[in-house]
Amino acid sequence: MKFPLSARIAWRYLCAKKSHSAVGAISVVSICGIAVATAAIICVLSVFNGFKSVIADRIDTLTPDVMVTPAKGKVFANGDSLAAVIARIPGVEKAIPTILENALAIYSGRETPVSLKGTDMEGYASVTALNSLLIDKLPPSAVSDTSDNSNNSDDSDYSEPSPSVIAVGTASRLGANPGSRILLFTPRREGRVNLANPAASFLRDSVLVTGVYRSNQSEFDDNRVIVDLDVARDLLQYDLEASAIEVKGQPGTDPSRLAEAISGRLNPKGSAGNPVANYIVKDRLQQQEMNFRMISIEKWVTFLLLFFILLIASFNIISSLSMLVIEKQPSMSTLKALGMSGRRIASIFRWESLFVTAVGGLSGIALGIILSLLQQHYGLIKLQGDPQSLVVQSYPVAVDPADILITLVPLLIIGVVTALITGAFARSRSMTLK
Repeated sequence: MKFPLSARIAWRYLCAKKSHSAVGAISVVSICGIAVATAAIICVLSVFNGFKSVIADRIDTLTPDVMVTPAKGKVFANGDSLAAVIARIPGVEKAIPTILENALAIYSGRETPVSLKGTDMEGYASVTALNSLLIDKLPPSAVSDTSDNSNNSDDSDYSEPSPSVIAVGTASRLGANPGSRILLFTPRREGRVNLANPAASFLRDSVLVTGVYRSNQSEFDDNRVIVDLDVARDLLQYDLEASAIEVKGQPGTDPSRLAEAISGRLNPKGSAGNPVANYIVKDRLQQQEMNFRMISIEKWVTFLLLFFILLIASFNIISSLSMLVIEKQPSMSTLKALGMSGRRIASIFRWESLFVTAVGGLSGIALGIILSLLQQHYGLIKLQGDPQSLVVQSYPVAVDPADILITLVPLLIIGVVTALITGAFARSRSMTLK
């Protein structure tokens, strides 16, 4: 491919030694400014991609493949029947009803509000990766023999408490550990409040802590208590109700496609052909939609800020090329004497502007990719904090080819704008030459 004569002259101007050192220095600064700003964009976008990947990896633990919740109200009228219907949909391996509600937990004189989750304990362990998250647990042989009345005399009348698994945050606040018996209190949903005996307005039950888990997700680790579904229903005065149906897909099943299949089965089409939203069906990523949305917003706001920095760096291109136009006036006079028009002379400096932007931009992209890959493989920049409490010890990085293509857009805009400005200045100067 042969470039036009004006492009070849522009390339020679770029590579040739300038007669004035100031012009050469400004040109180098212009290229370096574009390169540094472009590399910063690549690195920052890659870091946001890394954090997004970390969140995506972590949600595989306690987030089911698909979750079905009611479109109106807090609970389904008959959660068990709905779970049975969903379990018969092709691609579904298991569907279990769950209940999530607030409660009060008391142990050894300590109390804390908790998020009470009632579910089939064995089924929940198969739907999620709960068992792999246990950091402390009670041996199965010790469950029936464990007694904790010396630490908590309030629940001495509960001889056979149901098993439960609590989050590390709950265990820390209560000072509980596997083998502890904790009391759970919930307000009565039905009946009147007895002002003479306020305690009668609450239902209570005792559960045995058989395990403590940590998922490194604040949503699940803060105050969660997982108990058997029957225990939760008794505390909340429910019969067959459920607040959600958690679904595990068969191996190899795409959660998003499975969610579409479940939604198509549960939400029939109305008279206008639109689905009637009786149920809200979300796959694993949609359940964490808020977290991903916040990362995306932060990512593109940062991209805009760095774009403005890149725009400011482009002013150096205009200034350096304007000085180059003044320096090359003798050469411009020669070219004009040889018959080159002012428009073609202007095109030389338009090509010069595009070359400067391209060299700086491509160098910055290469530098950004190299730095990102070094961070990804060697973790050069560490996160501040206790390494034992951090999910990752260094800034996570993931280079996305789409981000590279997006970065080329502002570079193209800057190259075209600076080329037009520089070309107009060069043409005006060429008109004064004789």
